[in-house]
Amino acid sequence: MTNIGAGGAAPSLIRASLSRTGKWAGSVAFIGGAVSDILNPLAPFAAYIALIAAVAAIIIAIAIVLRLVLAARALPALIFATTAAAVAGGVYGLQQQTNAQNGVIASLVPAIAGLQQSMGIVTEKVAKIEQTVTQTQKTVEQVKQSTDTVAKKTDEIASAQQQQTQQTAEVQKTTEEVKKQTEKLQETTQQIAASIDTIARGFAALAAQGGAIAEPKRPDEFYHNARVYELSGDMLNARRSYLAFAGFDVDAIDPYTRFATLLRVQDGKAGAREVFGALADKGKALSIKLVHIQQFDDAQRVDKLNAFISANPDFAPAYFLLAQEFSEDRLGAQTLADKRNEAKALTKFTSYEKDGGLLTYFVDQTQLADWLDRSRSRLAALGDVLDPARFVPSLTPMRSNQGWSMTISLPEPATAISWRMGDSGPFTDTGFLAMNDQTTGKPMANPSFEMPDSTVAGIIAIKYLDIRGRETGPFDIRFDPEAALQQGNKQILDQFWTSWIAFDASGNHGLVYFTQMLSYRCAIKQVHYSLNGAALDKEIKMPRCDKKDPYAIPYDYQPYFKVADSVKSMSVQVTYTDGTKSPVREYKRQ
Repeated sequence: MTNIGAGGAAPSLIRASLSRTGKWAGSVAFIGGAVSDILNPLAPFAAYIALIAAVAAIIIAIAIVLRLVLAARALPALIFATTAAAVAGGVYGLQQQTNAQNGVIASLVPAIAGLQQSMGIVTEKVAKIEQTVTQTQKTVEQVKQSTDTVAKKTDEIASAQQQQTQQTAEVQKTTEEVKKQTEKLQETTQQIAASIDTIARGFAALAAQGGAIAEPKRPDEFYHNARVYELSGDMLNARRSYLAFAGFDVDAIDPYTRFATLLRVQDGKAGAREVFGALADKGKALSIKLVHIQQFDDAQRVDKLNAFISANPDFAPAYFLLAQEFSEDRLGAQTLADKRNEAKALTKFTSYEKDGGLLTYFVDQTQLADWLDRSRSRLAALGDVLDPARFVPSLTPMRSNQGWSMTISLPEPATAISWRMGDSGPFTDTGFLAMNDQTTGKPMANPSFEMPDSTVAGIIAIKYLDIRGRETGPFDIRFDPEAALQQGNKQILDQFWTSWIAFDASGNHGLVYFTQMLSYRCAIKQVHYSLNGAALDKEIKMPRCDKKDPYAIPYDYQPYFKVADSVKSMSVQVTYTDGTKSPVREYKRQ
């Protein structure tokens, strides 16, 4: 291997290499530097080349020193690398010194600048491609996110469908359970009915025998003993027997109503309420809970009773007890609303009598018979109180020369009355009369009010407060002034027909007066008459009805006509504006 450091051989070797390699290495390095300068807008290629060439020269030099390669072969490469690093480094240094972003050559040669612009177009296209790639990547990411969202929604829908399927299965399961419970309840109801029927028959047999049972064990025996002790005045043993019966939780109404009566006599209503409250907490029988409600006071009792009926709409005895809350015996004086509530409840109670529907609630059938008799008697007395067309207010209009006087007829006593013309607006109170109502003990509500003669046809609404202060109404009543005037006049003419004709009135011999018919002519269409017979062959012509002043007689009209002394009688018949005719009335001349 040749040693680079030996004698004078090394310098001569270097000179020989420079002579052979230097020319082309310098040319190539120069061209590379020029190209890197031109391409500077794209990247600092001169710096890259200088760095790479310098590293290569160092590596080659180390390899030669360490004799890893033959110097004769490596020197050309070392010279080329050194030259390239020097040229490229020089170009990069000039670029930095002159701040030539587009390269030193481009700043000196315009043609090179044009070449760079062409290269810039390529760069712009590359940038657009890169931008498109970036946008595509974003779109792909969005599509991926949308896909994830769709997948998530799909999973949610699948989960919801699964839940719905589960819920449907649960509903079906619940329906089956309800069906089974209903069947079980029906079976239980039948068993209870059979049980109460057995108890009732046992009670009836014991009642026929008489006397207390020495060692009672069955419900009917305890109930029988309770009645025997109660009738004999032994209230302590009666109470014990009733409590023993209640321990069987039999759902029959009559034992508990009788027990409650005994408790109220001994302990008062509060004591009875306490005892039945404890029984209701321990037992399940609805009859005990119902009788417990009966031990509360007035309005609270009614509210609880209505709540019980809402929860147990087919428990028949509750309707009889509800009817008692509105009865005359309980209230004294009944309002129309009280009567309707009583009748409605009793009608509901008696409707269960069909097919023996009430037998399952009574041990003592005599108690059921008593309830039914009382119900039928009260329904007969109440009559058609449930008919909505009956028992409504009415108006009687009366026309005067000043206007209308309206008299209200109510189906029951009232503590206040008000009216309104039309479908909307406030109501006007009629006020009070200067006297007390004997029914209520309060000032009597005024049953009338006035309206002007200019009132047109329309609806008059009437409402009132009953004796318990409950508002009733409003009731809409149609008012037609023309028809009311005719009807009012007709009523007066029919009522006072003996005043239609007057012979020789006030000493005016030979004259027949018909002043009354003339005053109420607004109800008259025609008046036919005859003298000394009933031929009705003549007619009295009436003047036109003046609706603004209906009772005034025109100043140019004579309310009489002359007759001869031979006329002894006159027959008259009036045809009214509604088409009806009066009987033929006969008037004798005195």
